[in-house]
Order: sequence, then structure tokens, then C-alpha cells
Amino acid sequence: MVSATVENYLKALFNLANDNGEVNISDLSTTLEVSKPTANSMVKNLQQHGWVRYEKYKPLKLTEAGKKAAALIIRKHRLTEMFLVEKMGFGWEEVHEIAEQVEHIKAPALFDRMDELMEYPKIDPHGSPIPDKDGNIITPAHQKLADCQPGDKVILVALSHSSKEFLEFLDSRNISLEIKINVLSIESFDQSMKVSYDGHPTEMLSQKVCERLLVKKV
Repeated sequence: MVSATVENYLKALFNLANDNGEVNISDLSTTLEVSKPTANSMVKNLQQHGWVRYEKYKPLKLTEAGKKAAALIIRKHRLTEMFLVEKMGFGWEEVHEIAEQVEHIKAPALFDRMDELMEYPKIDPHGSPIPDKDGNIITPAHQKLADCQPGDKVILVALSHSSKEFLEFLDSRNISLEIKINVLSIESFDQSMKVSYDGHPTEMLSQKVCERLLVKKV
């Protein structure tokens, strides 16, 4: 049986992969808060199982089998987050830590039942796509709010980061998925953005916040 530690490595490799599917061992060790030798040792183990392509001094790459294994873990995580919000009334800022534990349960029928009860959602509470039962995942090419221009009207569809602190910040500004945002102006000094949205005629958002808000134009 695959351990929770192995699953965490697979998930981290999947999430860290660049456009070429490559991951630096330093980034992996930093993300998982382990030493490089520890990360190296585990990667060699993953290679033996056929999940990772590993060559000394070269970036890591998940194999197709590794991508599928990682996507199925992510599926369990995101279905759990959605179930907690939709069916149990948790806030979107409360669900990550719970899902981190539930994702390691070896009971596919449980997650298939969650999926069915929610009528097969395509995204989690933070707008991230939920992989299907075969590990297929479609990631839309959303635009960052930071890349918008004054006069643009957009809808918030996803977040590129979903830390508890960031979600609590959004809650404090009454910002949630599906709100319509009007870009009023952009400060030339620090690229902070003046916007308006439901109940907020003017609100200043820093460039850091705008980088994390993914939108589509109305």
C-alpha cells in the first residue's frame, strides 16, 4: 500500500511541475520541508515504482503513471474540500487541512459517492479543476486580475493560491468566486489596483493579491 508520504511527494511533484513538466529537487525539498538528501532518496524510490524519471543533476519529471497517481490524490483532496463546503457548511478557508488528511483514505467508493452526491462538480471551492476517475484533468488558461486594464469587467473564477491567510483576507473584503469586478484604475508606482464589486464601490487591492485572483472577461 502506498504511504501518505509517497502520496505527498507525488502531489507536490504534480503541483510544482513547470510548463515542460519539470521540477527542481530544491523546490521539491523546500515545499515538503525536508532536506535535499531526503528528497533525493524518496525520488529514487518513486523511480523504482515507475512514477518518476530521475537523472542526476537534471530536473525531475513524473511519468504518465506518476501523473495519473498524483491526479487521483488531488481528486480526493478537491472532492473532499467541495463536499465540506457544499454539504457540510464549512468555509472555503477551513477545508484544506481536513482534506489533507482525508485524501490518504484508500476507499475509491467513498470519493465516487461524494462525487455523485454533489452531481459531479468540475471545480473545488477555490476554482481549481477536479480530476475525473481516470486521472484526467483540464486546467483552463485563466487570466490574472493583475494583467487586466482599467475599464475591464471580469468575473472571479479561481485562485492561484488558497492559503488560509489569503482566504481569510478575501473573506474580510467580501471577495468570493463568481463576483463581478470592475477595474477602475492602476497605480503606476506599485501596480495596486482600484476596483469595484458588489457592495464595494471602491477597493484597493495590492499587486500580490491581484496576481492570485484568476478571472475571465464578461
